[in-house]
Amino acid sequence: MARLIVDISVSLDGFVAGPNQTLEEPLGENGEMLHEWVVGTKQFQEAHGHGGEAGETGVDDDVGAEHLAGTGATIMGRHMFSGGEGPWEDDPKALGWWGDDPPFHHPVFVLTQHAREPVVMEGGTTFHFVTDGIESALEQARAAAGDQDVSLAGGGQVISQYLKAGLVDEMQLHVVPIFLGGGARLFDGHVAQPPGQLQLNRVVESPTGAVHLKYELGGR
Repeated sequence: MARLIVDISVSLDGFVAGPNQTLEEPLGENGEMLHEWVVGTKQFQEAHGHGGEAGETGVDDDVGAEHLAGTGATIMGRHMFSGGEGPWEDDPKALGWWGDDPPFHHPVFVLTQHAREPVVMEGGTTFHFVTDGIESALEQARAAAGDQDVSLAGGGQVISQYLKAGLVDEMQLHVVPIFLGGGARLFDGHVAQPPGQLQLNRVVESPTGAVHLKYELGGR
């Protein structure tokens, strides 16, 4: 069965987006700094259609490429997909943030309260919109992923829902050495975990100052 893996960047004070998120600044004030470690890598440039020759190799590229290569489907929340809410016809980003050729190149399952037919994009990405809960989204994503993993991309509230339900198998946190001072917290309202449930399997230090931490959730 495909594993469910959280993969997300987080500030030292626990935020995955900065304060005052808008359609113009979907990651909030200074939120783009969370992803500076990955934007210049070869695998990121290739995934976003810019050509890998412009990207850099090294530990950050290795970490990102490993996750991308092992992922067969992605789950995300409505706010991560478009920043909107309510009926789709009123959403100015109804096709998502990424343009005609999103960087996923596999099926993406978007949690929403508003039904919608799948949207097929260039490059192999198809967005499916799931209205009947997190378990249904995971079941569909696992079926689509086959022998690969399912990536739980965010946002923070969606990740907390899956953690509370005991459905996450592994977490990879990219801890970035900044303080955002506010915004969207990763583990806001999360319940306590028994000692020993989180097993730290890997620590990778980046020249950028970021630290990549990989945790397995024991007992899964």
